[in-house]
Amino acid sequence: MPRYKLTIEYDGAPFVGWQRQDNGPSIQGAIEDAVFAFCGERAAVHGAGRTDTGVHALGQVAHLDLGDDKPVDTVRAAVNFHLKPHPIVVIEAEIVPDDFHARFSATQRRYRYLILNRRAPPALDRGRVWHVPVPLDTVAMADAAALLVGRHDFNSFRSAACQAASSLKMLDRLEVTREGELIRLDVAARSFLHNQVRILAGTLQLVGRGQWSRRDVAEALAAHDRTRAGPTAPPQGLCLMEVRYDLDAGHAERADVASDDH
Repeated sequence: MPRYKLTIEYDGAPFVGWQRQDNGPSIQGAIEDAVFAFCGERAAVHGAGRTDTGVHALGQVAHLDLGDDKPVDTVRAAVNFHLKPHPIVVIEAEIVPDDFHARFSATQRRYRYLILNRRAPPALDRGRVWHVPVPLDTVAMADAAALLVGRHDFNSFRSAACQAASSLKMLDRLEVTREGELIRLDVAARSFLHNQVRILAGTLQLVGRGQWSRRDVAEALAAHDRTRAGPTAPPQGLCLMEVRYDLDAGHAERADVASDDH
């Protein structure tokens, strides 16, 4: 039974999130339905990150098992055909070893959060950025962000609904850059807590507004208390950019991976 790895791009706005749910359409559900329409198999599609309602992806990864060998180009084209008119596209399909797991084999996930920082609201980027109309100091935001890189207890930066057993995480990267009116927060780690990236973004924008200092961020981190950190930024600014794997290493090891829905 061959295992296929899919790299997927989608607009999260019309969906209740990656995971199949009873309260509305999901990306996982749409792909599983497309696979069934293509080959008549009810294959479970396992994603690398269970993105939340309204969160987008340029590089989501999933895997599924099919009963028969099929050319990877056929799988990609057929699934994409049956995904119409959903804003979901399989960019690439490839055959991987049986012990590959899209979620547990991942060595790093990279997210980007976008803030449009200008008085006027977005037109073309509506639904893909967080519009913050007051000026933000990106130098101060980047300085505060540096405090959060490394291994920390991020209990202050996770949703109260987070089900992860531990809030101790290694944050590999948290960079804040500006290009004109657009501010980018690039975040990378092996795994994340529920809403962690959006709470980091919401906290750092308080620094950018001048309402918080670098010391306030340090104190919020040390408090291990969700009420001490900033607000949860809206989902539309968040995009899963890339999931990385070490294909030479064993895939069976199950990493400490939280829900990864932000």
